[in-house]
Amino acid sequence: MTDLEAALRGAVRGEVAFDVTSRALTTMDASNYRRVPLGVVAPRDAEDVAAVLAVCREHAVPVVARGGGTSIAGQATGTGVVLDFTRHMNRLVSLDPAARTAVVQPGLVLDRLQEAAAPHGLRFGPDPSTHSRCTLGGMIGNNSCGSHSVAWGTTADSVDELTVLTARGRSLRLGQGWAGAPEGLRELVDGELARLRTGFPDLPRRISGYALDALLPERGADVARSFCGSEGTLGVLTEAVVRLVEAPRARALAVLGYADEAGAAEAAAGLLPLGPLTVEGMAADLVPSTRGLPRGGAWLFVETGGESPAEARARAEAVVRAADVVDALVVTDPAGQRALWRVREDASGTATRMPGGTSRTESGGGSEAWPGWEDCAVPPARLGAYLRDFRGLLAAHGLRGTPYGHFGDGCIHVRIDFDLLTAAGVARFRRFSEELADVVVAHGGSLSGEHGDGQARAELLPRMYGEETVALFERAKAVWDPDDLLNPGMLVRPAPLDANLRFSVLPREPVDVAFGYPADGGDFSAAVRRCVGVAKCRTTSAAGSSVMCPSFRATGEEEHSTRGRAHLLHEMLAGELVTDGWRSTEVRDALDLCLSCKGCRSDCPVEVDMATYKAEFLHHHYAGRRRPAAHYAMGWLPVWLRWASRARLAPVVNALSAVRPLAAVAKRLGGIAGERDVPRLARETFSRWWRGRPAATGGGDLVVLWPDTFTEHLSPSAGRAAVRVLEAAGLRVALPPTLRGGVLADGRTRAATALLTARGGRVCCGLTYVSTGQLDRARTVLRRTLDLMAPVLETSAPVVVLEPSCAAALRTDLPELLHDDPRAARLAARVVTFAEALERHAPDWTPPVLDVPAVGQTHCHQHAVLGDAADRRLREAAGLTGELSGGCCGLAGNFGFEAGHYEVSVACAEDQLLPALRAAPEGSLLLADGYSCRTQLEQLAGARARHLAEVLAEGLEGLEGLEGS
Repeated sequence: MTDLEAALRGAVRGEVAFDVTSRALTTMDASNYRRVPLGVVAPRDAEDVAAVLAVCREHAVPVVARGGGTSIAGQATGTGVVLDFTRHMNRLVSLDPAARTAVVQPGLVLDRLQEAAAPHGLRFGPDPSTHSRCTLGGMIGNNSCGSHSVAWGTTADSVDELTVLTARGRSLRLGQGWAGAPEGLRELVDGELARLRTGFPDLPRRISGYALDALLPERGADVARSFCGSEGTLGVLTEAVVRLVEAPRARALAVLGYADEAGAAEAAAGLLPLGPLTVEGMAADLVPSTRGLPRGGAWLFVETGGESPAEARARAEAVVRAADVVDALVVTDPAGQRALWRVREDASGTATRMPGGTSRTESGGGSEAWPGWEDCAVPPARLGAYLRDFRGLLAAHGLRGTPYGHFGDGCIHVRIDFDLLTAAGVARFRRFSEELADVVVAHGGSLSGEHGDGQARAELLPRMYGEETVALFERAKAVWDPDDLLNPGMLVRPAPLDANLRFSVLPREPVDVAFGYPADGGDFSAAVRRCVGVAKCRTTSAAGSSVMCPSFRATGEEEHSTRGRAHLLHEMLAGELVTDGWRSTEVRDALDLCLSCKGCRSDCPVEVDMATYKAEFLHHHYAGRRRPAAHYAMGWLPVWLRWASRARLAPVVNALSAVRPLAAVAKRLGGIAGERDVPRLARETFSRWWRGRPAATGGGDLVVLWPDTFTEHLSPSAGRAAVRVLEAAGLRVALPPTLRGGVLADGRTRAATALLTARGGRVCCGLTYVSTGQLDRARTVLRRTLDLMAPVLETSAPVVVLEPSCAAALRTDLPELLHDDPRAARLAARVVTFAEALERHAPDWTPPVLDVPAVGQTHCHQHAVLGDAADRRLREAAGLTGELSGGCCGLAGNFGFEAGHYEVSVACAEDQLLPALRAAPEGSLLLADGYSCRTQLEQLAGARARHLAEVLAEGLEGLEGLEGS
């Protein structure tokens, strides 16, 4: 390995990485399989690729080409050297609108090509659900398709020419005809014409095996087409000329409701003569909510196009008239269509979690489901009959799965709740796979209808093609790659389908952890297994992901994606590559740039919660050891601010922090970024202001306003404004633990709560301790908080939390950290946002109408945990027009203040927030409910943002001024 690494470093200009982190990041793709590579190379150009091939050939080391790593059959993993094309060979070389072609490098993400083609009214036809992160090289390697294949076919239908390097270093330009073919390929074809004409099923989604029938003379000896779908086993792609199609000027979506999936499947083929762009199917058990969908137990999504919206709608209505449905809906609004398509695109992730348990074992039951039979295809007219047989086979093996996918092409995706953790479960996986292969073949189908065979299905190819045709595949492989250097074990001479399973290396006993992981049965391994590699976290376009994953969007590094971190945690648990467990520096460094935004908790299709995993890791990593200075400076921020408040030191602290040399020393000692200004402390805390105001009177609902650390000490104006608005809405406001505001609903008096106060301490959500992984301290603080909140929990009063991050901590971290204390769940259930409090407890109140545009940001924790529907409705009622940006501000509590994070913090802000601010109309109000967001805007843009409560309070004062005049 040392010799190999040295040889590669001497021959390659791109990055050569044999470190633990780089290897760990590429052990898995989106399949059930895991292989540990020797190293990873990011070539800069075709010359680098040739150099890698030469070195690896000399050392007899396999080479695996990898794009976005979203393959679900295992073909993007390997034990040799992995070629990562996403770093450098990711360009759109040229685009010719007149010829409707584009020249692309293999690492180019599909959405980048679509964005470049769109201004010319063009697009690349195939569009897998992973379009925001899959690469053109991977699509060509797998012959990917997507939802529009009924209109525009597979990737092979969109390829003109391919430039490839053979394993022995020869550069070939493949197209139609034999001019660019490797020596011996034509002779092999000429000797097997009869077999090539009769041995390949004729169906639109036949992806399995090598497409040798494309080399027939009557098909133009299309060598480029034949190369598509070869899964990196024949040559390494370095450039491609692809064809583009004209995009419809307008689209409409007919959503057809059927009683069940069988009804939808049987109807799909009958819609094809109407010329739809898509005929996609999915059943109710894959849909988080049927709101907005027509009645039914399954649906077909049939998209139509036209030169105008009216034409597209007319075609969609014609589809509805032709269909025999339970109910139907035609959607022409682009936002509405995007929302529906997002449900379909996320199915590859959502299908991995089913109701009914946490992990499947020999004892049965469970919710984890896996690929393996993700995309077999049958003739569309046979789909209904095939699905009935498929369901019967599932039942016979005691398995569950929910089919969905490309019904119009007879291609079915499904995740099945295989038990891949025990020997008995793996044996069942094998038996089921063998029997299902026979069912697919009996219906005239293909084992792979989109994602390739890989290790998952290649072993079963003789059942589909017969031994002699598979032997022909082996001869073709030998023509292209006589040394078996390229991706060995795929397609020909494959590894067994039940070998190299990714879960076999994980610990069998639950790992001792601090959080409860209720959705994973308390098992940290099961939580880590949530990441199946679909890599939505690698999306970089604003439209593709609202929040997740800001650090990847800033750096472009797999190590800083949610998937990358999950893979490192997987390897930490496995203990083969990452050998020092919780003390791992590799995992620590990868988690260092996690902003704990919780975006993955909502945007990830399987709800990976990397913020929680990070806190858990830091808790164990620093157990019994000295922590970074920032953990003490900012993790214990509530304590320091309370001390400063009690000693009335705010003016002194503010004065000292204004002296630059003193501030620089303090920041250096506290692990705070030197580029940051220290926020000013409020001269009067929110609680002190509260104690000095006259007691309010009123008979409305009692609400308890939470004095979070940021509102209390740094931004009390938000708290004062919230009190003003809540009382104007007729609500009685109290604060814990003093609960000033009158008698509690159960008759407890102020004296009783004074006694409670005397027991010490203030309420705290524990956020700063959780985010720095000080979970023992967080539990202590939260238990004390529950003690202080005991009188509140005996009432029906909601707890209004102004700071979204604190509200999210109380909703999620509190019950998961104190899962053994029933009070935690009760308090979590009481937490409401400012807008929710007004909507639920003052439904007849009308806010002041401001009629001004608003710009700003929905807090990432609000997006991920709390939801912002009530806030949207409140803004609309107040006449605050415009949409707030998504993403993460980049400050994210302590993250942006920690030394070493400033550049990433700024890059995150530049992703969505700051551009939205610059594009805002003149006179716009700047809204940001999070203190971190407001601080980031002030320090980076010199702009003062306000909490929604402040804006509404100012509106009330304006109305009162008008009334008084």
